[in-house]
Amino acid sequence: MHGILKEKLAEVQWGAWSLIALFISVLSGVLVAYHYDPTTPLYSASSLDVLVPFGDYFRSLHFYSSQLFFLLSIVHLWAIFKHSDTYSRNQWLRLTATLPVGLLILFSGYVLRGDSTGSSAGLIGENIITAIPVMGTIFNDLLFSISDEGMKRIYVNHIISFGIVWGVLIWEHLRRYRTSFRQHPLLTAVILLFGLLLTAPFEPERLGLAHINGPWFFLGLQELLRFLPPLVAGVIFPSTLILALFFLQRNSKYSSQALNFILGWLGLYAILSAVALCR
Repeated sequence: MHGILKEKLAEVQWGAWSLIALFISVLSGVLVAYHYDPTTPLYSASSLDVLVPFGDYFRSLHFYSSQLFFLLSIVHLWAIFKHSDTYSRNQWLRLTATLPVGLLILFSGYVLRGDSTGSSAGLIGENIITAIPVMGTIFNDLLFSISDEGMKRIYVNHIISFGIVWGVLIWEHLRRYRTSFRQHPLLTAVILLFGLLLTAPFEPERLGLAHINGPWFFLGLQELLRFLPPLVAGVIFPSTLILALFFLQRNSKYSSQALNFILGWLGLYAILSAVALCR
């Protein structure tokens, strides 16, 4: 039974599936962006659900397809690990670098909502990045600059800059894949139906609320920030995972150590996330 399940999972086209989710995310994102005004983020996001015909559906479709794309990208990286020795060192570095860039795109999408979760995530993100010695303020001006410019800078980065960086990093690998909606009708239908059945979360400010949980991928980091300074919890700790991914390639002499470190890191982060979720 285990062997059959392993064979079935090996047959799944994780890369093609992630591209289908990406296509839907981009197409629905164009419609959402058309009605979004970065000068009034909270009003834009809320009015999209109330005033724009089918606005709540397209916002939900964009939200869930983006989440699915990121998760499928992680599974795809795991699936191609057995072939990682066929990649050059630079190719593997570029491929693994797409994960933090993809996470940055996902994170900026949460911030742009302007609700309680988005505002808190943006504030924490700025505090983390400005904690970087010497270059922190410069990085913040390039990536977020929420305190000075509101959502304008992060909006441009979310819809243009981050996507270009991700595309440049993934382009050589992306050329190996050709897919379309016609090749994956069931997956396409499931994603479209999911956006119809579940409304994307939106949390307006609530008076007296003492604790706000950030995005699901941010929970462990949020919990760690309760005990460690922003530089350690928000920069050094996640950077160790990225460095380990760089050394995970099978022909690297550090691959086994990197794999053990990643598994331990993920286990610790899962515990931190569970604790944060229970608060």
